[in-house]
Amino acid sequence: MADDYYTSAEIITMNESNLEFNVNDVLNQAPMIQRLSAYSINGTQEKYLKTVGSPTVGFRTLNDGAENDVADHTQVTVSLAIADASFNCDIAAAEGYRLGPGAFLAMQLQNHMQAMMFKIEQEVLYGENTNGFAALADELDALADSTVITGGGDEADGCTSVWAVRTGFNDVQLAWGNEGVIQAKDTSIIRTAGSSTGHYGSYWTPVTGYCGLIYGSAWSAGRLCNLDTSADGLLTDDKISNLLDTFPVGRKPNMLVMSRQSLGQLQRSRTATTTTGAPAPYPESSFGVPIIVSDAVSNT
Repeated sequence: MADDYYTSAEIITMNESNLEFNVNDVLNQAPMIQRLSAYSINGTQEKYLKTVGSPTVGFRTLNDGAENDVADHTQVTVSLAIADASFNCDIAAAEGYRLGPGAFLAMQLQNHMQAMMFKIEQEVLYGENTNGFAALADELDALADSTVITGGGDEADGCTSVWAVRTGFNDVQLAWGNEGVIQAKDTSIIRTAGSSTGHYGSYWTPVTGYCGLIYGSAWSAGRLCNLDTSADGLLTDDKISNLLDTFPVGRKPNMLVMSRQSLGQLQRSRTATTTTGAPAPYPESSFGVPIIVSDAVSNT
């Protein structure tokens, strides 16, 4: 994608606006990663051991022995990706802002960081960015979908999913490199090539960090996929129950991540009214597992 910069008309619009209001039409909240366990890494790569087989044990008879065995382990390598929210703007644009260049740059930093957090939340789920990191979808595919079940919809028509996630140490964690720092460096003035000719002075603010996903075990996440708006593809508590059944005892997920569409379907699948006659509230949990609604969950 080509570079995009503010135009004079957009600066005029900002200057004419009451900035006590902060209205945002952009879907860029990141409620899931706000609740994910975080882990800081000294560097940009983490290696850890995963136990993949228990030692063979059993019983023996008196005066007879048992063969010795050991657990099986494998090394897992997590490589982090560079999260980049850097931005550049024409000095004249920043200084044309009626609250001054400092306020203009602060506004840009807030916008870029919020957009970056939303991009990371999408990456945690789907991992579709070329230079991103391995995602929940990738990990579940590698495990031959042992905790993935269908919701009954038609995949060809475009579907959504409910993600069951067990977050915490030794399970799903968001890994941050270089001791967990996403750093906004000091803004500097640089010489930038014009869009058609010549050069101009601009404010350049580098904002970068490293992030990735530590998946944990084969039971750290699951997916109820192929949910849609057809009668067979609607989300219900029964389908969530089937998803939870794929997790062993003691390894149940501690969050369910879904779209607004799925939350509405789940609410409508429950009793239409309460004992007081009021409509059933939006669900906050299912079978004791808290629900997180995220616009990062695609309905297609």
